[in-house]
Amino acid sequence: MVNSESLSESAAPVATKYGVTKPLSLAGPTEADLERNVALEKFMRESELYESEVETARREEVLRQLDEIVKQWVKQLTRQRGYKDQRVEDANTIIVTFGSYRLGVHGPGADVDTLCVGPSYVNREEDFFIILHDILAEMEEVSELQPVPDAHVPVMKFKFQGISIDLLYASISHLVVPEDFEISDRSVLYNVDEPTVRSLNGCRVADQILKLVPNAKHFRTTLRCLKFWAKRRGVYSNVTGFLGGVNWALLVARICQLYPNAIPSMLVSRFFRVYTQWRWPNPVMLCPIEEDELGFLVWDPRKNPKDRTHHMPIITPAYPCMNSSYNVSPSTLRVMMDQFQIGYKTCEDVELNKARWPALFEHYFFFEAYKNYLQVEIVAANNNDLLAWKGWVESRLRQLTLKIERDTNGMLQCHPYPNEFADTSKSCPHCVFFMGLQRQKDVKVQEGQQFDIRGTVDEFKQDVSMYSYWRPAMEIYVSHVRRKQIPAYVFPDGYKRPRQSRNTTQHTPEKDAKGCVSPEERHSKRKQETETVDVQSDKLGKRASISPQIIGTAPASVSRWSGKSSQIVIPEESKLEIKTADLQNRSSDDKSTGDTGE
Repeated sequence: MVNSESLSESAAPVATKYGVTKPLSLAGPTEADLERNVALEKFMRESELYESEVETARREEVLRQLDEIVKQWVKQLTRQRGYKDQRVEDANTIIVTFGSYRLGVHGPGADVDTLCVGPSYVNREEDFFIILHDILAEMEEVSELQPVPDAHVPVMKFKFQGISIDLLYASISHLVVPEDFEISDRSVLYNVDEPTVRSLNGCRVADQILKLVPNAKHFRTTLRCLKFWAKRRGVYSNVTGFLGGVNWALLVARICQLYPNAIPSMLVSRFFRVYTQWRWPNPVMLCPIEEDELGFLVWDPRKNPKDRTHHMPIITPAYPCMNSSYNVSPSTLRVMMDQFQIGYKTCEDVELNKARWPALFEHYFFFEAYKNYLQVEIVAANNNDLLAWKGWVESRLRQLTLKIERDTNGMLQCHPYPNEFADTSKSCPHCVFFMGLQRQKDVKVQEGQQFDIRGTVDEFKQDVSMYSYWRPAMEIYVSHVRRKQIPAYVFPDGYKRPRQSRNTTQHTPEKDAKGCVSPEERHSKRKQETETVDVQSDKLGKRASISPQIIGTAPASVSRWSGKSSQIVIPEESKLEIKTADLQNRSSDDKSTGDTGE
């Protein structure tokens, strides 16, 4: 079993070239840099970004137990398939980690990405997702067990003694898996399918990253810092079209290559300096892309037309090299570039002693950034159903962003928010996601012009309805809400809502027996509402009336996927501004001008 402790933290000797180009600078830290570095590391400790020794020991014990479980599982399958006693005794599988745990940058409460490597006669479809699943389901230590066999990388998610585990499976072309199996060897990819390659590459990529950075310790500190920043600023989520752990690791690793003698306080600043000026879609690469006789497809926009459509290519360093950030859309790239600019300006202020490190990590107040939002509510009959249904819908939210961009020719931009919310006053299992909406910057529109995305949302609903494991009461409701209509439960405790205008009516629909609004009540209440939305242009004063009704709601006697559309019309805005000031200092929504845009 491999964990973060087994990977070297020693600093590699600085070479004249790391990666695909020479360094931008070989400069080391000044006294001021050293002082800022001490302050940064102090802030990180105070922010509790490091787990305790007790929690580290718990993780190691959970991994040890999991390793024992899968070993017994493989021996059981070997015996059932009629192999001789010696083969049963030799039968083996190993658990290896990848992601933040393997890189050594996991924090308190983080999940552990794990891979089970098994022999050729133990398959994923039946042996892993059915037999091992049933074994885990019977264990008291296991909760929230969720198999996702149709994911891009098939995975089983669960909690083991309260620790979140993402478990993948790879069947390799060996009858016996040795305990010291070397996963970085390219021969591991012989005679395996694409999902297995993707499963194996998580570990292989992590190992390559640590080999390709000049100083693993500085890399880890910088990555831990920037992951925290990304989560605070709402841009940490691969599934919704932003960047996940491996993406941030690759971006940070490239900065470490460009500034091999820099310490973390310098690397954080250089990160924002470089990526605010990066000319996407030029790729970020840690090493040259290798071709190989194994024949797997590698990222190459010269040969593969699909690769030319990628907006923010960040290429993995292990064969077969792939774009790890194919989920990024024009809208999410714009949001990240905006945040890079804010980070760059804040780091400049820190270097000029105009600000301190906590300013870089201020929360991004998403619900003050836009005037219009899409609210996506997911409902199920019980918590287990909600877990599965939510995972499916969340994995498809990126498609809603792409469809809106497509159907409005990129003029309406979406900002999906990675966090989910729940109304604690409702007793039925549910969760809610939000997307900010705004027009594209510097596009001239006619005063009063609106976007009608009813058909787009209907198409998204139909796509989501194809869920293979749908069960009764799994529902999705999509509605357009204005900033002032954002429900109170999304705001932190103690937050004072901006004052409502005198003509704004707060509707409180009656709840059904389960504590949730019934479809009939949703449809009836929304139908009665009429809203006015400011349409800002060079001249103020003109208003447009719209009726944003919930999509996909119908009486209980009607199919849950009624073809009937409700109206969602989004007005275009030309003067917008993103506010990130402290919510406690805000007293009036009307004084905050509206949303910015870029």
